[in-house]
Amino acid sequence: MDVESKRRILVVANETVEGDVLHETIRCRPAVEVLVIAPALNSRLRHWISDEDEARRAAERRLDASLERLAESGIDATGWVGDADPLQAIRDGLHFFAADEIIVATHPEGRSHWLERDLVGRARRRFAQPIVHVVVHVDGAVARAA
Repeated sequence: MDVESKRRILVVANETVEGDVLHETIRCRPAVEVLVIAPALNSRLRHWISDEDEARRAAERRLDASLERLAESGIDATGWVGDADPLQAIRDGLHFFAADEIIVATHPEGRSHWLERDLVGRARRRFAQPIVHVVVHVDGAVARAA
């Protein structure tokens, strides 16, 4: 299948970027090209004093491991560390990558700051692409919303 016919998926995930269920969700889509964005999340204090080096390094480590796993599965994936605001990270990604679909991976309710701030709902209202929400549980269980 040529590059033009590949489905393009933008993935935004932080600690969940290495989750099995996220990788399975990506793998089950035929002929995809993937851009993975791992926001560099930081503590409020470190953000306030403009010290985001460790947050970027941690995001890069998670991203590298995720991209390596996707490559081992035959998935054409690239990625970068993005803005700490996941909506801004998505917007930035869409500026350079014309995605057909967006996957947002979060921790489950009660553990996810992104869900507390209604990231999935806000993304669905803001972006025209279909948003797939993948919940990555610590114990490996999964719940998905279309």
